[in-house]
Amino acid sequence: MSLSELKSKSRKKPKKRLGRGNGSGKGTFCGKGCKGQTARSGGKRRPGFEGGQTPLSRKMPKLKGFKTPNKETFLVVNVGQLNVFENNSKVDLEALYSKKLVAKKGLPVKLLSDGDLEKTLEIIVHKASANAIKKVEDKKGKITLLSVKKETKKEESK
Repeated sequence: MSLSELKSKSRKKPKKRLGRGNGSGKGTFCGKGCKGQTARSGGKRRPGFEGGQTPLSRKMPKLKGFKTPNKETFLVVNVGQLNVFENNSKVDLEALYSKKLVAKKGLPVKLLSDGDLEKTLEIIVHKASANAIKKVEDKKGKITLLSVKKETKKEESK
């Protein structure tokens, strides 16, 4: 077998020849039906047009509000939950994950002030409320805040 003997699997269909007599099967009205807007040249209806009936897009309710594309989601840890750690220990993201206080590793963590802290801890999180910082510092603890890395749309798609 040589290259000259190979045949294409897809056969190119000849163009439909309209208006070449009734014997061709596409004479007289040329497949456009009788009269009217769609029989004329350039006769089209805009997308979504439903023949004068109120279109579905106008029947749908207008939803209030707005969803921001740059929303930051934080995993929340309360001060009262940190009593599971040893006194004078370092509490970072890995430690929170190992004690199952946060569900995912990749997301930023925010410390909130719910509950009472009974131990002195060195805490490393992305954000903390003012009351949470006050509660930790009252127990002679220390809070270090990390910077939150914002992901762009290009980085997410990779």
